[in-house]
Amino acid sequence: MELLIVTGMSGAGKTQALRTLEDVGYYCVDNLPPHLLAYLLDSDYDGGIAREKTAVTVDIRSHLLINRVDVIRSGLAERGVTTRILFLDAGDETIRRRYKETRRLHPLVQQGKAASLAEAISLEREELAPLKKMAEVVLDTSGLQTKDLRHCILKLFAPAELETMHIEFVAFGFKYGILADADLVFDLRCLPNPYYDEKLRLLTGDDPAVRDYVMQGEDGPLMKEKILDLLRVSIPLYRKEGKSRLVVGFGCTGGQHRSLAMAGLLQEALEKEYPGIQLICRDKDENRYEVSRR
Repeated sequence: MELLIVTGMSGAGKTQALRTLEDVGYYCVDNLPPHLLAYLLDSDYDGGIAREKTAVTVDIRSHLLINRVDVIRSGLAERGVTTRILFLDAGDETIRRRYKETRRLHPLVQQGKAASLAEAISLEREELAPLKKMAEVVLDTSGLQTKDLRHCILKLFAPAELETMHIEFVAFGFKYGILADADLVFDLRCLPNPYYDEKLRLLTGDDPAVRDYVMQGEDGPLMKEKILDLLRVSIPLYRKEGKSRLVVGFGCTGGQHRSLAMAGLLQEALEKEYPGIQLICRDKDENRYEVSRR
């Protein structure tokens, strides 16, 4: 069982770090009182599965943890819990700028323990110094944007298979509405339509005969290569921006012939570069066709 304690300076990015950890399988609790740690780890939440990896954030208000972290960690170790500390830091000027942008009050100012933001930052840094020395990982977020912080957290704590972006190729029919959550959409209604061939009408884009019909002549292969070129350029850029899920829509009139054929061909073309692309036919129930998901 693993417990990751996410702490550090207020305004250094603890909340964003916790969101990223949640995306990679940690059960996350924000600002948990330290005396509830043992109760949390003993609880059978989420069927007991999430207990293998738990992350909690604690801040300057959690004086019990700051003053007794070594005792708490020793007690958890006796119970078989591996504890690590991630300390997020940032320069004073960065923290001041972030508080100005969010217009929030520093916790120590809220509690009346500091009269100004500058005094609060200085006091917090002094009180957290022992905790920073104990941390296994210290990450300075001063020059990091949100996407950069996410990338750092993924590199440090995500399993290798989760560092890659989840990609979905979704075939859909425009007559049932555009794909609302798509990041990219390709309109394939300009290609030959198998619907008008009675032998192909009841088949789907999974069938070789339908694919051959869609790809006849020069237009289909040319469009496939152009889309493939765009995807090979854009997918790494989306990943660089920190996206965890990329949805690429392929639309035709009904969503079962041209769209599914092109999506399947592109999935196969990119299989070695991006294994695990999921192929979905959104409107198979509307068309009453059984379309397998690859």
